[in-house]
Amino acid sequence: MAEVTLTIGDRRHNVTCRDGEEAQLRRLGDMLDQRWPSANRASGGLNAERTMLLVALMLADSLDAAENRPSGDGPSPAFLNRLADRLEGIADALEKPAASA
Repeated sequence: MAEVTLTIGDRRHNVTCRDGEEAQLRRLGDMLDQRWPSANRASGGLNAERTMLLVALMLADSLDAAENRPSGDGPSPAFLNRLADRLEGIADALEKPAASA
């Protein structure tokens, strides 16, 4: 297993993944980090958990829009389902406190 450190907002999260999936995990972490400032403003800066919920909702909205495109205009539903499963796994990992964080 490999370990990747993701920085989302101003917090660092150590997440394990299968060997070879580090680059993909970093890309997904970057997606979260890019949405963090907007979600943080929307949450009023109340807490990181609420902000992460808003980030997840933003990504879910994007995924929903992609799934509901007419066929031929985007990724296949199977690809999107795999992506959703990976995002859920990452969200689960981020919810667990890291030993070194």
